[in-house]
Amino acid sequence: MWDTLKSLAGNVADRSMLDLFDDKSRAAFFSLSACGMLFDYSKTQIDHTILSALVDLAETKDVAARRDAMFAGAALNETEGRAVLHTALRAKSEAAVFVDGRDVMSGVHKTLDDMERVAEQVRASDFTDVVNIGIGGSDLGPAMATLALRPYHDGPRCHFVSNVDGADIADTLALLDAEKTLFIVASKTFTTIETMTNARTAKTWLDASGVSTEGRFIALSSNQSAAAEWGIPAERVLGFEDWVGGRYSVWGPIGLSLMIAIGADNFRAFLGGAQTMDQHFQTAPLAQNMPVLLALVGIWHHQGMGYGTRAVLPYDNRLSRLPAYLQQLEMESNGKRVAMDGTTLDIASGPVVWGEPGTNGQHAFYQLIHQGTAVIPCEFLIAAEGHESDLAHHHDLLVANCLAQSEALLRGRSLDEARAKVSDRFQGAELDRQACHRVFPGNRPSTTLMYPKLTPSALGAIIALYEHRVFVEGTILNINSYDQWGVELGKELATALGPMVSAQQPPDGKDGSTQQLLGYISENRS
Repeated sequence: MWDTLKSLAGNVADRSMLDLFDDKSRAAFFSLSACGMLFDYSKTQIDHTILSALVDLAETKDVAARRDAMFAGAALNETEGRAVLHTALRAKSEAAVFVDGRDVMSGVHKTLDDMERVAEQVRASDFTDVVNIGIGGSDLGPAMATLALRPYHDGPRCHFVSNVDGADIADTLALLDAEKTLFIVASKTFTTIETMTNARTAKTWLDASGVSTEGRFIALSSNQSAAAEWGIPAERVLGFEDWVGGRYSVWGPIGLSLMIAIGADNFRAFLGGAQTMDQHFQTAPLAQNMPVLLALVGIWHHQGMGYGTRAVLPYDNRLSRLPAYLQQLEMESNGKRVAMDGTTLDIASGPVVWGEPGTNGQHAFYQLIHQGTAVIPCEFLIAAEGHESDLAHHHDLLVANCLAQSEALLRGRSLDEARAKVSDRFQGAELDRQACHRVFPGNRPSTTLMYPKLTPSALGAIIALYEHRVFVEGTILNINSYDQWGVELGKELATALGPMVSAQQPPDGKDGSTQQLLGYISENRS
């Protein structure tokens, strides 16, 4: 199947995508509407033959069967022996989901009720600021979603601290009043070194401010005993099951900061939007299934055409953290080198994912996208309508820029067109030289995801769409998208290096480079 895909890619590598639009039905056929959103992938080299081959690939890799197994609670995370059931956190109340023969939904609903209880207590209190202390999935998800849904905030201000760099928490606390600040410590084990280091600093800050730490902390953790040692009572500890991975956890207790910011009703709408995408993913045929098609476009560009990176370009400033969120979601999930059976992959795994909001990116890295030597598939996201009705002209300009960028990537500018642009200023050889700098190769692929407005429901659907995209790509690649052993070695080495950095131990056994760097640190600390 991979050879077929690469052969098809070789056949169309230099074909004009613009010419494909001579077929007036192309845009309608190579797009899909679901959950109120429109996904347009017509500005790619995918044609009917290629689409058929991609769908055949998904069928051969049993995407539908594995999808059904995931929703049914099967232990798809095989290296850790765990189910993959973040979808259960947003399932309808009447749904039954079984793990090891036990319906887990009563626990899910109780946890959601406990979240609402705690969130409403905080919202009704005198706290003006809430600081979420976490890292990875315990930070990126709620931080991204809280920013995205800023128009719906009616609770305390929410801040996010993740980096163990003291500058992160110092700069955050410098703006806050200790008397009116509450902390959420988000760590499943309550041992994550970055999170617990920042949490201890928060406690020290309260003590130094003369403020009692009692009632100032909430724990999002399954280690209730460790939280109790911190003085956090059981009713302020919200736990979650091991079948919810960190980067998929915004739907449960890790999303408490979001619920505090936007309220329980809006949070339930957020869950509802994701649930509608879950339903679509479960029921739509593969060829009309938005997560499947988004994944197949990604497979086509990376494993088929050989493009190494993927740019995510939301034309929505409040989605400025979405590219970073998707970096973790996709690169931690599918950045693997071995198949499920432990053998080395014979195909490239996940691509590098990166991006920034438009229109800022247009004045930064779009130069490389348009005229660089590497082809970078782009994924544009844009709302039909903004929240600022009194600034509608801003949104019109935003949409125009988004559509113009995808059109420019498609069309490009020929040498003759470039000459015509500057023929009034240059002549002869200088005309040709100047024109060459203004040529756009074009024929560069992009997709566009449109949604009516960035509401809680729309955001939920967008995140669920990308979650399922990762699942489909991982299934096709035959890898485990739900473990992350690649982060372990660095953690182990950092623990061993700590005493060496603080000069409590000599750097015995370390390579020459590491010893040299440790020596420089020792010489340059006051």
